[in-house]
Amino acid sequence: MKAGYGQFCPVAVASEVFAERWTPIILREILFGGSQLFNEIHRGVPLISRPLLARRLRDLESAGVITIEPLSKGRGHRYRMTEAGKEFRSVIEGLGAWGQRWTARVDRKNLDPGLLLWTMRRRIAVDSLPARRVIVRFNFSGVPASYQGFRMVWLLLERPQVDLCVDDPGFEVDLYVDADLVAMTKVWLGDVAFEDVQRSGEVRVAGPRPLAKAFPSWLKLSHFAGVPRPGHEAAATRRQPA
Repeated sequence: MKAGYGQFCPVAVASEVFAERWTPIILREILFGGSQLFNEIHRGVPLISRPLLARRLRDLESAGVITIEPLSKGRGHRYRMTEAGKEFRSVIEGLGAWGQRWTARVDRKNLDPGLLLWTMRRRIAVDSLPARRVIVRFNFSGVPASYQGFRMVWLLLERPQVDLCVDDPGFEVDLYVDADLVAMTKVWLGDVAFEDVQRSGEVRVAGPRPLAKAFPSWLKLSHFAGVPRPGHEAAATRRQPA
């Protein structure tokens, strides 16, 4: 049996549910990422083993935080928040805002091109996309030596959704983005403006001028990008997307 804190304090008993390793990140994926399928959740938490993820999801179901429902077609399950689970939104919101404001978040050894693009694909301003499909190929430099994943990733931008491919999808590429991983992560987090990293040459966008010019406006940035850091309130306000 899992050991608890041995206290009746509401903070203690709530922490027994929330403060398990990986659990806040799993809740982030469901609450903010919109992930409802096992593979979707795992893509947002790639370092957790699949058996451990399955166990954490069962624990959350037992705690009344999520429901696990068989899919109507095919194998697998759908994971949805209960009313109790939805109350964790404000907790995750506060935790993310604190992390954005007070921590050193961008450490090259912790960065992952695949995870960055998986996260970015969920925050594309779909309504601002051209009427036709746009294929964007990202090629990342400055990737940690220990990283064993993909350095080249394709975004398929087409209303009403955005897809991510780690293999060449076979379509003609419209935009080529060559980016230093640290620089692109800082853009995503709202630490620097896209035009600044373009000016420095850390991010280069090649393709038809109208698409290349519009590309930054399609990125809505991290949910927490607008949280100002101490001493950077004015800059954060300027970077906050409309």
